[in-house]
Amino acid sequence: MLKVKILLIGPSECGKTVLANFLSDTVETVGADYSPTQGVRILEFESQNLGSGTKDSACEVELWDCAGDFKFEACWPALMKDSSGVVIVFNPDIPSHLKEAETWYSTFITSQGLLPGQCLLIAHHKPGSGADTSRPQLASQLNKFPLIHSNLEEDAEEVRQEFRRYLGNVVKTLSESREREEMSIIA
Repeated sequence: MLKVKILLIGPSECGKTVLANFLSDTVETVGADYSPTQGVRILEFESQNLGSGTKDSACEVELWDCAGDFKFEACWPALMKDSSGVVIVFNPDIPSHLKEAETWYSTFITSQGLLPGQCLLIAHHKPGSGADTSRPQLASQLNKFPLIHSNLEEDAEEVRQEFRRYLGNVVKTLSESREREEMSIIA
């Protein structure tokens, strides 16, 4: 079974840890007060039924819940090593998060040369925010990436299905890359 390393990145207090816990079926404490992630948390789980039409319908996932505080910037190169994909999470109701998404993009996606299929944007809406599901005004280079709106109170299973579809795209991209590499060795 293929193993993928996915980085969950974005501004502080945008909901990365809540999403990471939900997507990995991990619950530490329900309804706890906000506690910022220090550095990184790594959650490991298996994901089944990936919706990409690949031979592998499952994968092992390392979901790296990365701190959104720039004081951990010195650690970022180590976090990026061998990553298979990046998910940028932001709260679309906070204008500074929209601006920060561009910084996360240039630091984590451009520097690694990731393809659009290896990236995902999640506009995470806090409970009771009256989620606006239109596409937020993001920097133009972010418009090539798929965007999902996340509201775990209203459409939790839809978020899970979209994340599985994204994992399927990552697995497909990695499998195709591996096949090209094997063919170049044979040729």
